[in-house]
Amino acid sequence: MTIKWVKVDPLVMRGEPFCYNTRLTVRQLLELRRNGYGVARLMREHPELRVVGIAQAYRYASEHRDLYREFFDRGGALAGPAFTDEEASVLPEDLRIAGVVIAKPKAAARARA
Repeated sequence: MTIKWVKVDPLVMRGEPFCYNTRLTVRQLLELRRNGYGVARLMREHPELRVVGIAQAYRYASEHRDLYREFFDRGGALAGPAFTDEEASVLPEDLRIAGVVIAKPKAAARARA
């Protein structure tokens, strides 16, 4: 069975996209990240979350930037702490999105500054 990590259901959470098996919306996860919550803290405080689910929520936000514009900086990166290299090591390659799930490479970030 393939899990759809981010769900949208007009009868659940007022139609706001939410994470599978949780009562957390994508917007709530982005707000927590912007307020300094890294993956470890999210998992500690919300044990119902899964690492892949968090990464999928971040990817969903990047694919729907019109809904989550306020969470992205001018360079297109999500505000707040990204996955560490260790946390990202368990993710499939297609979820290791620089600036969204993982940090942008430092050299690329400096070159743009």
